[in-house]
Amino acid sequence: METTGLNPSDYTGVSFWIISAAMVAATYFFTVERDRAEGKWKTSLTVAAMVTGIAAIHYFYMRGVWVSTGASPTVFRYVDWLLTVPLQIVEFFLILSAIAVVRAALFWKLLIASVVMLVGGYLGEVGAMSYWPAFAIGMAGWIYIIYEIFVGEASQISAAQGTEASKTAFNALRLIVTVGWSIYPIGYIVGAGAGGDAASNLNLVYNLADFVNKIAFGVVIWVAATSSSKA
Repeated sequence: METTGLNPSDYTGVSFWIISAAMVAATYFFTVERDRAEGKWKTSLTVAAMVTGIAAIHYFYMRGVWVSTGASPTVFRYVDWLLTVPLQIVEFFLILSAIAVVRAALFWKLLIASVVMLVGGYLGEVGAMSYWPAFAIGMAGWIYIIYEIFVGEASQISAAQGTEASKTAFNALRLIVTVGWSIYPIGYIVGAGAGGDAASNLNLVYNLADFVNKIAFGVVIWVAATSSSKA
């Protein structure tokens, strides 16, 4: 619960409030638009709404921590990511499962890689492990995901058996995972310094990344779902 007002010059604090509202709006939008989708896309839109809904709940808490204390809400941040990032991995699996028989092993490989990515970052940020070795572990998980969705089994299934809508969604999602997710390592790097500026910069970058990736991720699913329905 916030005990102080929001300082208009606190741009990081302002970003917490903006993204809190944006996540709620996105959750409502994806939920309502679910009725426009065909059966196979309804679950994907439900997952998109879950991602932004979970993020909205955590952003309410994170903005309270930041505005009240100025401290980085690291635990809330990583709890959010440990729930929402695997759900985003589920989206890839759902898209592929709608067009082909997909081995469960593919899902588990992507899921484990996402957990490795997050655990590495968390251990570095809370000081449970040396900052840069932890960063390397997190990057290794992310790089494996990129490999899998560009040249691995997931990419091969999409290219060989995908419909126009599924290919569009898959290609856009992997672009987000590559370009959009690259914002997170930038935040980790700028947060390596000491003092309030480092914490402010880290959270500002992370907030921007969540805004782009979680909402854009859902919008891509929505576009594919509605275009598939029209077709």
